[in-house]
Order: sequence, then structure tokens, then C-alpha cells
Amino acid sequence: MVKEIERAGLPVVHICTVVPISLTVGANRIVPAIAIPHPLGNPALDAKDEKTLRRKIVDKALRALTTEVDGQTVFED
Repeated sequence: MVKEIERAGLPVVHICTVVPISLTVGANRIVPAIAIPHPLGNPALDAKDEKTLRRKIVDKALRALTTEVDGQTVFED
């Protein structure tokens, strides 16, 4: 689905917990997430630290969304 949306001219960021799967399906902008049961957070953290963690991932995804890429790119830290 990611490839079809991009083919229509809309950039897509794939936030995922298993990067090799995203690479296999052909996602162009890939942002690694935390863990399968909690991709955008860590319930073991206190509320403030979890909010900081979530914000970091979302900021990275927004930065990836506005970055021109040529092929598959994994946006690490």
C-alpha cells in the first residue's frame, strides 16, 4: 500500500518495528519504532519520558516526510 500511495504522488513514512519487512515491501521512507506491542512508546517509562520518546519518533517521521529520497532510506537517529 505504501508504494501505491507514493505512486499517486503523496510521500509516505513507514514507522515500523521490523525494518527488514519494510525494506521487503518497498517502503521508501522508513522510521524504526520501539517494539512490536508498543511501536510508538514504552509503557515502562514514566509519563514524561514516554512523551519525549514519542515526540522524538514523530519528529523523525515528519523530517522523513519532508526529505526528498531516491529509493529506500532508513531514518535512524
